[in-house]
Amino acid sequence: MRLDQHLKFQGLVSTGGEAKIRIQQGEVSVNGTVETRRGRKLSAGDVVELAGRSFTIKAQAQDQGSTTL
Repeated sequence: MRLDQHLKFQGLVSTGGEAKIRIQQGEVSVNGTVETRRGRKLSAGDVVELAGRSFTIKAQAQDQGSTTL
């Protein structure tokens, strides 16, 4: 998931435009470092912080599909 999408998903921002502005203004950090790239890909274990709130990225389950014989 991209950083801007994650902020929206967590309810930290209400729009993608707001996410873009807050990221560009240096208000968001990933793993303790200010991140200004809204398209930054997040990985399991990354810690995202904004406005005193932090979230740890969990591993996403991948859809393996199923095959019936």
